[in-house]
Amino acid sequence: MADLSTHKRDKLDDSDFAFPKERKEPLTDAPHVRNAVARFDQVEGVSDSEKDEAWKRIKRAAKKFDVDIHENDWRELPKH
Repeated sequence: MADLSTHKRDKLDDSDFAFPKERKEPLTDAPHVRNAVARFDQVEGVSDSEKDEAWKRIKRAAKKFDVDIHENDWRELPKH
């Protein structure tokens, strides 16, 4: 995954994150989208509705960066 320096991360808009309020899981390229899916269940302190919105953002970014995601809903993701 391409490193996202703290400086670059700090300059991202909230909308560039799966979880914008927490600024968790940037969605800036294909590797970051795959990482957001893999780490989805590790984000704490968010409601199911926030997870639903984050999943929509991840799915949009996956389409943009040509990342295959077979799950239709975050609840289908394997638990870690």
